[in-house]
Amino acid sequence: MQTILGSGGDIGTPLAKELKSYTQHVRLVARNPKQVNGDDELFAADLTNQEQTDRAIAGSEIVYLTIGLQYNVRTWQRDWPLVMSNVINACIKHHAKLVFLDNVYMYAESEIPHMTETSQIGPSSKKGVVRAALHTSILDAIENRGLVALIARSADFYGPLVKNSPLSIMVTDEYRKGKKAFWQVDLNKFHSFTYIPDAAKATAMLGNTEDAFGEVWHLPTSSEKLTGKDFIEMIAQEMSLQPKYYTLTRLLMSLIGIFIPIVRELKEMAYQYDRDYLFDSTKFQKRFDFQPISYKEGIKNMVNNKL
Repeated sequence: MQTILGSGGDIGTPLAKELKSYTQHVRLVARNPKQVNGDDELFAADLTNQEQTDRAIAGSEIVYLTIGLQYNVRTWQRDWPLVMSNVINACIKHHAKLVFLDNVYMYAESEIPHMTETSQIGPSSKKGVVRAALHTSILDAIENRGLVALIARSADFYGPLVKNSPLSIMVTDEYRKGKKAFWQVDLNKFHSFTYIPDAAKATAMLGNTEDAFGEVWHLPTSSEKLTGKDFIEMIAQEMSLQPKYYTLTRLLMSLIGIFIPIVRELKEMAYQYDRDYLFDSTKFQKRFDFQPISYKEGIKNMVNNKL
């Protein structure tokens, strides 16, 4: 049995579909889990609760931790250490392998223009400090407690039917509301985005590859160098619209953040948009002979909600 913790998130649904290539028994765990394949085992659990987490993992061969907590630093500081501790303890107890879907917040600012699996850990944000601690917890449990695990890391993501993608929030959602698109800090810096269907396929591949464990992997991401302006224009063209947009500066974030909490949360991550942000997935692509989707095709699918 293979189990997804956080099955209702943007990657949970496509991952559940991908896992059917490897197992007939998929367990979906969330506070209110929903069917994906029609024959999934649904298991309601709160992962901040140790007993519920233990029961959710019992009987699993491979566990995928893909939850997305509310984008709030206090929530992250309170809940992430508890969730990770509960999951690690249960995986060790039940001899389950762990695949953790991670982001890039723990990397030092100087690494953002070219991120690899060996990039320096040195977060400059409070959210990054939380993510760095999760990274350390897993590596420590691998080294000292017998945990079998790997970290699958993604850049900012996008794709069809994806609700929380920066590209959707900043561009397509705004255009669909008849508003201008926006971009954070600097429209002329390069930015990488990981296509969710590629990420789901790759995560399933990693979880079912024996010698992939014990390592960090960057999920397959196009190496094309596009700026924020390029993305906006490409999306506008696909939507048959004029590319109208504005820049959300740090000053605007400060002012708007007084009234809109999510903007206040974004401000500390603005450094990822004031410089080039390039995510290198060469290691995965060479190991699995995998070619990520092009941005042109990925954006076409995103705009048209085509899987």
